[in-house]
Amino acid sequence: MDWITRNLPYLMAGISVGGQYALIAIGYTMVYGILRLINFAHGDIFMAAGLILVYSATVMPMYIAIPLMIILTVLIGFMVERVAYKPLRTAPRMSIMISAIGVSYLLQNLALYVTGGLSQQYPAIPWISDTITIFGTTTKRVTVITPVLTLVLVVLLVLLIKYTKIGMAMRAASRDFETSQLMGIKINSVVSMTFIIGTFLAAIGSFLFFTNYTGVTPTVGAMPGLKAFVAAVFGGIGSIPGAVIGAFIIGICENIIKGVGLTTFSDAFTFALLIVILIAKPTGLFGEKEADKV
Repeated sequence: MDWITRNLPYLMAGISVGGQYALIAIGYTMVYGILRLINFAHGDIFMAAGLILVYSATVMPMYIAIPLMIILTVLIGFMVERVAYKPLRTAPRMSIMISAIGVSYLLQNLALYVTGGLSQQYPAIPWISDTITIFGTTTKRVTVITPVLTLVLVVLLVLLIKYTKIGMAMRAASRDFETSQLMGIKINSVVSMTFIIGTFLAAIGSFLFFTNYTGVTPTVGAMPGLKAFVAAVFGGIGSIPGAVIGAFIIGICENIIKGVGLTTFSDAFTFALLIVILIAKPTGLFGEKEADKV
């Protein structure tokens, strides 16, 4: 019991961070599921969402700044897909991957130009940033809200994919991209909607993440983006429940490692886990075994 009380803050922080990673990981896994593309710019879109709120909150009330941040982030995701990925849809995968890395560096350099490389202080969000006490442990309210909000959004997303027309089109495209086109599915609309949903969730993840970790720098999206990618691979890239479970496992383990005094190794653990998973089960926990077409 004493161990639980002592480690409860780390466990709660792990669940909270796991939820934030999950919201980013879904973007990776959805785009890969349909386009077989790792969107390396996803972590930088997450960073851009943080900077948008930093600057918009200085000139407008928070209740306008937050919806504006979500809309602008979704717009960035949509534009990235249209400008950087759509023209290369029939190109070799390596070309699309290089384009994704190029977009990532473009967003980082734009952020560097805007901020001058200085860390920007994320604004305190009313109510969500407030401090509360749970079982004698003091934490921010966002720590409790994050896992609940993450699970609600994941359930809504799963319902959207299972029971709506665009969801069925997404499932068809992820099964067989070429046949879906022949069957009359508007692939451009499906891909755009995938990026819109992914960046919307990244914007919510950014909002929750920076409420806890308040410094926003041009490279701040790299590590959460990489960890979310590891979570997506760990759960089985292409599987939404897999990405969410993988993210929670990584978030909890990472914070427990910090709790036992091995903070230095918390990041290393994530990537060591990736290596172990790729060796033991290359398709991840819930990934489907799939033969590549030659």
